[in-house]
Amino acid sequence: MTRPSTFSRLAPLGLAATFLAAGQAQAFTPAGDDIIYQLGDEAFEGYLVTAQGESRGTVLVIHDWDGLDDYERRRADMLAEQGYDAFAVDLYGRGNRPEEIDARKAETARLYEDRDRMRTLTLGGLEEARAQGATEETVVMGYCFGGAVALELARSGEAEAIQGYATFHGGLTTPEGQSWDTDTPPILIAHGGADSSISMDDVATLSQELEAAGLTYEIEVYSGAPHAFTVFGSDRYQERADEKSWAAFLELLDETL
Repeated sequence: MTRPSTFSRLAPLGLAATFLAAGQAQAFTPAGDDIIYQLGDEAFEGYLVTAQGESRGTVLVIHDWDGLDDYERRRADMLAEQGYDAFAVDLYGRGNRPEEIDARKAETARLYEDRDRMRTLTLGGLEEARAQGATEETVVMGYCFGGAVALELARSGEAEAIQGYATFHGGLTTPEGQSWDTDTPPILIAHGGADSSISMDDVATLSQELEAAGLTYEIEVYSGAPHAFTVFGSDRYQERADEKSWAAFLELLDETL
């Protein structure tokens, strides 16, 4: 299958080099808008960018453990360039962007220990995206903690008009008492072979669960890639794994949306 055009344009320099070069020239300027929304009596702040040209569908982007920041905004903008509406959901609350490791652990633990809240906030963000005009047909994707959230939503079957799910270096363990429904949409799992946080045993176990449920899924493992291999500018970034996983994700979007 031919890869979508934007990836081809970025490939000569590589994703990281392209964005680092742009960052040296000028500060990152988001193409979309920060969206303040309410869920119950709590305020949240997501990020919405609409597709360039006619929308092919929507991508719901779920942030990693430090909360929604310019990393997710950049990824959303990249998706808009491909012709998708993109909404980066906020699961922590407006203004809550923890910087210290202990604070990040506390925020993720709060949601891991309250799965109902995790799903409610994710579904609330999806509802807000659609209220803002995002196309209904959606693929849900997440990074690290956000990948675990994407799989949580996939297992629940609670979201409507979802065409696929994707997780990048995300948590893969199925909580006790949960299982996979046979009508779950296609799933992409992008995993680093050198990930010391999420083991290959976790990958194998998930594969067995998905196979037993008869689901359509793809698991890509990138040799030498550590945890968080997609994070631009970090010491864990691996360009090869980032480019290949992004191309695989664009292919999933092309096939499902």
